[in-house]
Amino acid sequence: MLVLRADLVDEIVAHARRDHPDEACGVVAGPEGSDRPERFVPMLNAARSPTFYEFDSGDLLRLYRDMDSRDEVPVVIYHSHTATAAYPSRTDISYASEPEAHYVLVSTRDDAEANHTGHDLHSYRIVDGVVTEEEIQVVESYMFAHTGSDDVPDHA
Repeated sequence: MLVLRADLVDEIVAHARRDHPDEACGVVAGPEGSDRPERFVPMLNAARSPTFYEFDSGDLLRLYRDMDSRDEVPVVIYHSHTATAAYPSRTDISYASEPEAHYVLVSTRDDAEANHTGHDLHSYRIVDGVVTEEEIQVVESYMFAHTGSDDVPDHA
């Protein structure tokens, strides 16, 4: 399950709508080992295409260096589909190289059907070419969300 703050959902959807009709892409970084997406990092789609996204290699290198310096990892890798459902394409599956990441897709097509997030937004794990959809729990804060024992207050 992906636990995602509502403000991050809003940021991802706003970026997708802003870049439409081209696909939008980006990362939500979080502390290493936490599986907690915290820092929204919109990226430029170097392909500038309505059917494909590609991170600029220089931007991606800078992002990974920045995440390394902050002890962060890419918890969420997101992009939009402009004419199809929010499901990974064959190309998306072949390019998925972060087995620990949640791959979030949002559809900006006109007839996109909203789910419990209020958008056609879905999360997947993609490992060795196998796509597994996972539930998204949208929360206002991670303080009491089910993100791990580190977030549970101690009661001594």
